[in-house]
Amino acid sequence: GQSQVSRAGGAVDTVITNALVVDALAGIVKADIGLKDGRIAAIGKAGNPDTQDGVTIIIGPGTEIIAGEGKILTAGGFDAHIHFICPQQIEEALMSGITTMLGGGTGPAHGTLATTCTPGPWHMARMIQSFDAFPMNIGLSGKGNASKPAALEEMVLAGAC
Repeated sequence: GQSQVSRAGGAVDTVITNALVVDALAGIVKADIGLKDGRIAAIGKAGNPDTQDGVTIIIGPGTEIIAGEGKILTAGGFDAHIHFICPQQIEEALMSGITTMLGGGTGPAHGTLATTCTPGPWHMARMIQSFDAFPMNIGLSGKGNASKPAALEEMVLAGAC
């Protein structure tokens, strides 16, 4: 049930109910998940503490409820070796649980097949621009094969990790 507690009073923004949670600390449990500011704030039992026992996540008038029944909720994966060749890689990664990709390249070019770094500020800017449309956390590695700082600083200023 819903309480009369406001967000400022402790109610969460969103609750995912009855999901099978796979967590490194909690193990595998069936639970509700409370989100605040877009991040997991609590794993436990959601509801109205005035009318229910054991509530650890407060549902208020401003809380959105998402049914998690029959769903598995787990942390997203991190793929740290990506040759960015085509946009379909992001869709495939998302469908397999990857939420963060780190790598490089310039798209469908021969250099991208052989390396996971992005060459030069112009290419870095185009790659960063191309990722704007995708719901993926992206990190780009820059080409770092220089012995003088200026070329390396140029890559970092362009956005390389």
